[in-house]
Amino acid sequence: MPKPFSPKVVTANALIEGDVVYQTAAGWTRVLAEAEILTDEADAEIRLIDASQQHDSIVGAYLADVDTAAGIPAPTHFREAFRANGPSNYAHGKQERL
Repeated sequence: MPKPFSPKVVTANALIEGDVVYQTAAGWTRVLAEAEILTDEADAEIRLIDASQQHDSIVGAYLADVDTAAGIPAPTHFREAFRANGPSNYAHGKQERL
């Protein structure tokens, strides 16, 4: 029996800056809370294919599981939480704003 589809977001890295980005209905954002939540498996696959063809702006697009219990997407896996918080070596990028 296949595993039921769980909510996902399309994520990738910005081509020039290398920042983690998330797909929205209008483009890309660097804030996970602004990402488009995908709840339909077929729609998620179509959005991933579309993202994968944007070679001029992103690299490495994939679907990431998210928890939507609070009404906004939150990472369900350590890797995604780590990516959402930015680099860990010193404060720059997302961590600089804290």
